Amino acid sequence: MKLFFDTTAARRCAVVFLIIGTLVIQPFAQASAPAVKPLSTIESEISEKVTVGTIKEITAALSSAEMQGRGTMQPGGDKAAKWIADRFQKLGLKPLGDKGSYLQKIDFRETLFTSDAMFKVGDEALKFGSDYAFLPYSKEDKSASGDLVFIAYGIQSAEIKRDDIQGVSLRGKIVVMLDGPPASISKEAWEKAGAKFAILGNVIRGGAAAIVLIGHGREKDSPELIVDYLGRRQISLAGESEQSLAVPPVIMAGRSTAEKLFAKSGTTLKDALVSSEQDGFKPIDLKQAAKIVSKTRSIKGTGSNVAGYLEGSDPKLKEEAVLFSAHYDAYGTENGKVYYGAADNALGTAEMMSVAEAYSKMSTKPKRSMIFLAVTGEEYGLYGSKYWAKNPTWNIKKVAANLNLDGIGSEVYGPVKTMVGYGAEHSTLGVLLDDLAKTMGINVILDPVPEGKVFYRSDHYSFVERGVPALMILGAPAGDKEIWLKRIQAWEKTDYHQPGDVIQPNWAWEGAETVAESMGILGWRISETEAMPSWLATSRFAKLERGNTKELPEEN
Repeated sequence: MKLFFDTTAARRCAVVFLIIGTLVIQPFAQASAPAVKPLSTIESEISEKVTVGTIKEITAALSSAEMQGRGTMQPGGDKAAKWIADRFQKLGLKPLGDKGSYLQKIDFRETLFTSDAMFKVGDEALKFGSDYAFLPYSKEDKSASGDLVFIAYGIQSAEIKRDDIQGVSLRGKIVVMLDGPPASISKEAWEKAGAKFAILGNVIRGGAAAIVLIGHGREKDSPELIVDYLGRRQISLAGESEQSLAVPPVIMAGRSTAEKLFAKSGTTLKDALVSSEQDGFKPIDLKQAAKIVSKTRSIKGTGSNVAGYLEGSDPKLKEEAVLFSAHYDAYGTENGKVYYGAADNALGTAEMMSVAEAYSKMSTKPKRSMIFLAVTGEEYGLYGSKYWAKNPTWNIKKVAANLNLDGIGSEVYGPVKTMVGYGAEHSTLGVLLDDLAKTMGINVILDPVPEGKVFYRSDHYSFVERGVPALMILGAPAGDKEIWLKRIQAWEKTDYHQPGDVIQPNWAWEGAETVAESMGILGWRISETEAMPSWLATSRFAKLERGNTKELPEEN
């Protein structure tokens, strides 16, 4: 859903759904040619000291009921941050937070729709968060009431030869409509024409009191999924200005709610959807009135990044650092539900911390310093990593590279034999990943769905914006692709960003171990190279210097 809906959580959800479906369809490489060169003695030691036991232990602790879903600005998130800090201390990492601690405090703002929020159709008051939710274009308190009218896609175009609003005044009406494009128009043509913005403008200028969006059944993200996300609390950085647009209240309604809107119209929702695809569509009076009240409250609170470092051994290079990152937050606790976030991203955090443990036990220390950063607020907009990148506790000009871990748990489906290197095409980190993968018998592929722009959707991009080369890897198994496709599709429908994201008894932990080993060895190789990683001349970031403060142009 792209017409009016643009929250970070849902964008990320849509991107992940797209990526995982494509990734597993590609043929996985079998362990093929002999290693180009074996791991060095020290690299083998890193591999040995990264253990399944540690990854399992940390994943279990962070995704336990005690951590209450590790919500940003919630007690469970604070508890998780303290737990990670204590672990860093036991590993002998030096603190890299505020005032000699491991914690970097961040001020947040939480916005909730209050119990006064309302969508009433006829005499029936619908339930916020399950029947409907408000789109976040304006957090101002607003109310509207009026008769309901269905206008299909709201198209008014001589070129398309449709006028979905013909013969009807929208002034004072609550408009029920579909998010385009119609089935007969390609998404590319729709976007090129800028139709979605023209439609919204026409409806608003027509005087609509409110807008209710319903699904047509072809969406990648169902209205029910979007309602679920929008029904949750919204988090932002306290210092960010609130964006408020001069638009009427906009609601997303689920399928059962949509059917209720048509209950007295003399036509069914199913028939209305069929007529919406026809050129001769005429607006439908739904013969019901509705009342909408949008009312929110905001409260301020705090959360914390957790940062520690292992000092390098080289007198000069120790001033520079390799930055490992993973977000430890999940969706916390909402309406009595706990979002445990085991695969996303207790597992990634555990993999990162297992690397920290391995380095802490090494007989030989790396030349550069190693920073381990567990960030919060990722699920709401990469807020923790953005905050650290703008308020770094290490000289950002001396951060050699960022290695980020954030996934969907595909590495625990079996032994990892395939990796996606997000960002590999932008810097010399790609060559390092390729060389290591050959040694480990792993096939590296670039982003299989570049139009999804996953490189711009996780914490590593916060460091890219500051000019630091970054890489995120996602691991996947070999084997019959249909098996993994079905498993991933089932997981995305039931567990992704839901309470069902918990540790499963059939997880293959050796895959997570391989991912952690890879990140640990990559960090070592970055540490031992005299020059810091650099941008490739072919990259759109080629001219960026570490410490960049200029806003980057929109990605192509």
